Amino acid sequence: MADVLRIASGQGFWGDDLDAPVRQVEGGPIDVLMMDYLAEVTMSIMQKQRARDPSAGYARDFIPLMERLFPAIAERGIRVVTNAGGVNPEGCAQALIAAADRAGVSGRVKIGRVSGDDILDRLPQLIEAGHALENMETGEPLSSILDRVQSANVYIGAAPIVEALEKGAHVIVTGRSTDTALTYGPMMHAFGWGADDHDRLAAGVVAGHINECGAQSSGGNCLADWWTMPEMAHVGFPIIEAHPDGTFVVTKHEGSGGAVTRRTVTEQILYEMGDPTTYITPDVVADFTAIRLQDEGGDRVRVSGVVGGPRTPFLKASIAYSDGWKATGTLTYSWPDAAMKARAADRILRERLDRLGLEFDAVRTELVGWDSTHGELVGPPPADLPEVQLRVGVRGRDRASVERFTRELAPLILTGPPSVTGFAGGRPRVQEIMAYWPALIRREAVEPGLHVDVTEA
Repeated sequence: MADVLRIASGQGFWGDDLDAPVRQVEGGPIDVLMMDYLAEVTMSIMQKQRARDPSAGYARDFIPLMERLFPAIAERGIRVVTNAGGVNPEGCAQALIAAADRAGVSGRVKIGRVSGDDILDRLPQLIEAGHALENMETGEPLSSILDRVQSANVYIGAAPIVEALEKGAHVIVTGRSTDTALTYGPMMHAFGWGADDHDRLAAGVVAGHINECGAQSSGGNCLADWWTMPEMAHVGFPIIEAHPDGTFVVTKHEGSGGAVTRRTVTEQILYEMGDPTTYITPDVVADFTAIRLQDEGGDRVRVSGVVGGPRTPFLKASIAYSDGWKATGTLTYSWPDAAMKARAADRILRERLDRLGLEFDAVRTELVGWDSTHGELVGPPPADLPEVQLRVGVRGRDRASVERFTRELAPLILTGPPSVTGFAGGRPRVQEIMAYWPALIRREAVEPGLHVDVTEA
């Protein structure tokens, strides 16, 4: 059993700093590199990509990144755990094998693939079998929007990751693994934790929660004295130094930018927090109120005292469905009376839309620079605002109405208030709205279908 396991965070979302994983691998000793690519809307984007191209549906930028990292990973035995597989873990794994060949490490690394979280094609059978997949917020059954569903994936736990590690995988790609399992799965494998080690599993969940958003726990997006964060141009991403008893230290590579302090770690712990006593994951329910943080200085924060309880009989399903169309356009008005001009332009635009008889579920206006961040402010805007951006968005089920809106904003340049300084972004673009449908499903309907495959590259 290892005495310490160093798990480095390399990605907080799809589109994060592409060089961060490289800095984590090259900046000092690590044992595991975890990379979190997925958010709820990401799955529907990937599903659409796969519908156009059966070989797509995963984080494409992960492949050239791994081609760059493969030599160091093979030489130093670093394990990589990621949910970059999206809705096509098989395609991602095949692309990785090709990348390993190009990197000259064929025969030296094994690629693990975890599949079975995607239940899109099974939805009619699941509903017929009595799984209503009710919306957790409204109580509506999924059958009410079944014909509009674009993606459906279940958050899975760490067991498949542990299995892949036991089979010798060096790189493991999953579909919709829960973010935290990418960190605590390797901890379970390294320390031999069982399914009933609730407190230690809960500690792993806390470690995963701190790791999952990348530099957000090491100085990025930080409210606590953000202006004091040093050298953010090459911010250090967090590293978990985990121990068999469940305690761990949050740190980063020496010499990297940002900071790891009790305040930065606390902010990340509170991120997306509901009931702190009941943080539910597929493997354990963690009590975040039991967490104890000790700032040891030198970018080191010790975490201990975490308490956990048994897992629930359910898994969470993340379902996305088509819910109409939207478009957003902007115009910028300059001083003097910038906000008054923008309001007048909005009034003129709305009158024209009404006259045309267009059908919208909502029309929303924001004056960026005045009321877009904090909502409508009381009282008149100050006359000395140097500039205000008028941003108008519409949504509706009638695409034709939304399409016509995109042609009604530009005429305001010559038929509305003066001092328009730019038609930012050009004509608005019609986009399909992807709505989120959270639901619960009994784990026995999903877990028997999970599959782990490990292949030598």
